[in-house]
Amino acid sequence: MGMALDSGGHLTHGFRPNVSGKLFRYCSYGVDPRTGLLDYDAARKRAKEERPLLIVAGYSSYPRKIDFRIFREIADEVDATLMVDMAHFAGLVAGKVFSGDFNPVAHAQIVTTTTHKTLRGPRGGLVLCKQELAEIVDRGCPLVLGGPLPHVIAAKAVALHEAGKPEFAQYAQRVVDNARTLAEALMAKGAKVVTGGTENHLLLIDVRGYAGLNGRQAEAALREADLTLNRNVIPNDPNGAWYTSGLRLGTPAMTSLGMGAAEMQEIAGIVHSVLAATKPAAKKDGQASQVKYETDAQVAAAARARVKELLRRHPLYPGIELE
Repeated sequence: MGMALDSGGHLTHGFRPNVSGKLFRYCSYGVDPRTGLLDYDAARKRAKEERPLLIVAGYSSYPRKIDFRIFREIADEVDATLMVDMAHFAGLVAGKVFSGDFNPVAHAQIVTTTTHKTLRGPRGGLVLCKQELAEIVDRGCPLVLGGPLPHVIAAKAVALHEAGKPEFAQYAQRVVDNARTLAEALMAKGAKVVTGGTENHLLLIDVRGYAGLNGRQAEAALREADLTLNRNVIPNDPNGAWYTSGLRLGTPAMTSLGMGAAEMQEIAGIVHSVLAATKPAAKKDGQASQVKYETDAQVAAAARARVKELLRRHPLYPGIELE
């Protein structure tokens, strides 16, 4: 039993096209349709009805904290193993921004994570588990993993060493602060932010308020303005998982560049200006296209110039001049 895709769960948490949905009988839990917040009572009820062997907690697009103590209680009530996927927020755990009941390591029997994303290491992963499950977990390694790459193992060690430093905790806090500032700045401009804000490193915008855009159109328009983000489903998304109605924005990379509150305000202004100047293009029959869109050329050019100036002030590699 895992978090539903349109509630913020990941494809690997039991979604049909994924191997997890093909090999196992799965069910899902979700969020309150009114607030977009995780509904723990509904999750507990579903668990008691389905009696799953494994409960997966964690997310890829849910903008709030999760109380893992409650999930462990639910798992124990139905004799299930609790597995937490903290791939997205492992850096917030390492940086002690997520502690106590919001730290999955203290509550789950199995914890999986990537080593990139908020941990800022090389692309890869880790599986942590209780000692009594180690032999079972190790059986999966020859089945799904390729050969070890020593240089990546070394890079993971460096990343984990850095994650233990006080400076990393400061970085993790700034990631969350920047996400909150970005969400508040967007809402101040009239954007609809799912759940009304964020408590972690990401946020979701419902773009339908911008001239009826869908996520695919909004994503393409902003990428043409040199902003990297992705379209994403939102709770009860009428456009489905391909076109979507939302955009997902994150702050770890921008924070690594040294950006802060002022830059988040500027980025919110860029995002809003482009979306407000974009509309679905009309097809030959007069109906709005689900793919094509039109953006005011002057607004798009101004947005690209603003992005270029931000990157000039916060270069990826200081001291190296790029064309």
